[in-house]
Amino acid sequence: MDHSSQLLKGVLDMCLLALVAEEPSYGYEMAHKLEERGLELISEGSIYPTLSRMQKAGLIEGYFVETDGAGPPRKYYRIVDEGRQRLEEWKREWFRLQKGVGTVLEGDRA
Repeated sequence: MDHSSQLLKGVLDMCLLALVAEEPSYGYEMAHKLEERGLELISEGSIYPTLSRMQKAGLIEGYFVETDGAGPPRKYYRIVDEGRQRLEEWKREWFRLQKGVGTVLEGDRA
């Protein structure tokens, strides 16, 4: 596993929660959205366990939608109030961390 995928694995929960906050989605759709936004290192195999864990934690809820006879129903996920609160916390933490890492990588300019 390279450094990029290790870093991404550490923020996958936050990224998936942000996608579900935009609109309800199903796993394959989320993988595609992540790829479109430049995070192509995420596989569906890592998305579904993460979604299951977030559902058990009460951050999202799942529900099934019929596919007009084109296959089995798809499980969609939507964010719940606790998930919205957690996402806001994670975003604040992320931007604080991002700023600190940027400062370290740029070196002490003082």
